[in-house]
Amino acid sequence: MGGEFPQMRFGVLITTLLAVLAISARAEVVRVASLSTVMADLARDIGGERVEVVEIVKPGMDPHIFEPSPGDYKTIANSRILMASGLGFEGYLEKLRPVLEKSGVRLVVGGEVVQPIEGACEGHEHSEEHGHHHGTQDPHWWQSVTNVQLVAHQIRNAFIEVDPAGRETYMKNSAMLDARLGDLAKWVRLQIVKLPKKNRVLVTSHDALGYFAKDYGFEILPVQGISTSDQPSSQKVRDLIGRIQERGVKAIFAESIENPKVLGQITAETGAKPGGVLYADGLGNGDAGTYEGMMRHNVTTIVEALK
Repeated sequence: MGGEFPQMRFGVLITTLLAVLAISARAEVVRVASLSTVMADLARDIGGERVEVVEIVKPGMDPHIFEPSPGDYKTIANSRILMASGLGFEGYLEKLRPVLEKSGVRLVVGGEVVQPIEGACEGHEHSEEHGHHHGTQDPHWWQSVTNVQLVAHQIRNAFIEVDPAGRETYMKNSAMLDARLGDLAKWVRLQIVKLPKKNRVLVTSHDALGYFAKDYGFEILPVQGISTSDQPSSQKVRDLIGRIQERGVKAIFAESIENPKVLGQITAETGAKPGGVLYADGLGNGDAGTYEGMMRHNVTTIVEALK
């Protein structure tokens, strides 16, 4: 009987030690705040259990008009890394820099590692209601799988920098993600070749698919500019209707977040059919809740409507 008590105490000691180690390991988790649904998805894939991703901008929100709340500032200040799309997508980003510097938060901006393309910013009235400003660079870099691979490497490197002990995990997860993205790029090309080149015209709510168009040989006819706050002039709408009729465009695509009222007018006057809903400004829910799922949804929707 006497020998049972030391064994019991030893068992309790081991249990306590394991609990302490578990708490210690949990304390070392890298907290990541994200202003991009795409980057949040990449971070979860690369970081695995070593990171905790908090989405400040969530699926279904319009990131063009989003403004961080005081609670969001606190979330950012309590993080090790803040991820943003960049290229003017977050017009408030400069306001966050004092918070980042004071709290020692590392900023990872996806647009810094891609080659920007020019976006349409003419022929519309620009709304300043939400304080959104942008230049002519297109900030929707994630519509190119190649760009997403570059940003995934950027996120991996940032994780290694703040958490060197997790290097092996980050490298392994990053390699698996890179392979999947390579397979995705091949799949997209196999789908696009089903479309005759003359059919590769995309009429969309706003100019958010420029990188996709560049990669796969599409022409974009957007109703709005590169921001959902860019309102088309009546002259631009008339010109767009004429171009759609001239080109014999088969379908017009709505977007998951916002669609201008004139989209219905354009569809009615041109005789083009509704082509379906595309995810342009970030991820959605369900099957479109991951980057790979979002791209597969968009490509399938486009090809089925235009072929």
